[in-house]
Amino acid sequence: MRELGLVVPGSLEQRTGGYRYDARMVAGLRAHGWTVTVRELEGAFPGPNPAAKSALDAALAGFPDRRAVLLDGLAAGAFPGVLARHAERLHLIYLLHHPLGLETGLEPARADDLLARERAAVGQVEGVLATSAFTAGQVATWGVSSGRLQAIPPGIEPRPQALGPGPGERPLLLCVGSVVPRKGQLELVQALACIRTTDWRAVLVGSRVRDAAYVQRVEAAITEAGLGDRVEWAGECDDAALEGWYGRASLFVLPSAYEGFGMAYAEAMARGLPVIGTTGGAIPATVPEAAGRLVPPGDIGALAEAIDALLVDDGARHRMGRMAREAMAERSDWDGAVAALEQTLEAWLQ
Repeated sequence: MRELGLVVPGSLEQRTGGYRYDARMVAGLRAHGWTVTVRELEGAFPGPNPAAKSALDAALAGFPDRRAVLLDGLAAGAFPGVLARHAERLHLIYLLHHPLGLETGLEPARADDLLARERAAVGQVEGVLATSAFTAGQVATWGVSSGRLQAIPPGIEPRPQALGPGPGERPLLLCVGSVVPRKGQLELVQALACIRTTDWRAVLVGSRVRDAAYVQRVEAAITEAGLGDRVEWAGECDDAALEGWYGRASLFVLPSAYEGFGMAYAEAMARGLPVIGTTGGAIPATVPEAAGRLVPPGDIGALAEAIDALLVDDGARHRMGRMAREAMAERSDWDGAVAALEQTLEAWLQ
């Protein structure tokens, strides 16, 4: 059986780490001869939302009996009842980027509800694919047996060495991530406000349409700190524009509160950029200690200190960047990740 369905919320072409992971896996399987049918769902996810629930139910109903279907956790995690209705007819496999209830900014009751729903959802499937060993370890505590659980991290491809700013330009701090509370752009601006005497400029790359209220808070913080001439909004960039930002950067900074893997960190390190991040989630397992500095999530003072220290120490930046690039060169590429996925699917679908 080399036919597979994939269910995702919205367009597969969205430029986030999770969607890029899904898209690369689809492309890789197709290159290996698999027929992959993608169902892009409408509705408010993760829900629970009536339109989203109906869209998921209809998508699963549209697959023929015994078809293997890979469910992106954002699409399926809040709807264990829908999965239960199709579990005997289809081979359901759950793709977990990070637990839904660990999204930053959720009210405690909302977080608890999502975690309970997702635990129930993974109980309805034949296997769970996690995008990191860290996340797989979390799922194991939910009672998922080792035979139903596999970690397949994203592939890391060779990237051009970042050249840094041009002659006479100030050091460039690059932050790449959708502008949402979990990614920590507000904390980054607050930290930058503490180091205004240091020569630097910063660019925020990522979608600004996912949380308008949070974007307004970040904009207000920039204005209040008087950083409007030093912090640039680049929005969601295509590959060429993003490559340009990576190439001109001096330092990569993303103070995420939590990551299930952290593809943006890996992309930066592959280009030889030192990284400043946090100890949230799987980030310490993604960013080697020698490749940058990690601070506690939400610790503005520690974040400012880490940024300031690396901005004034060219030697440390170059040393960490070299170690980052070497570490990423040892990671499996996307061909390896796709091969691991293919092997896992074939073993589970025998």
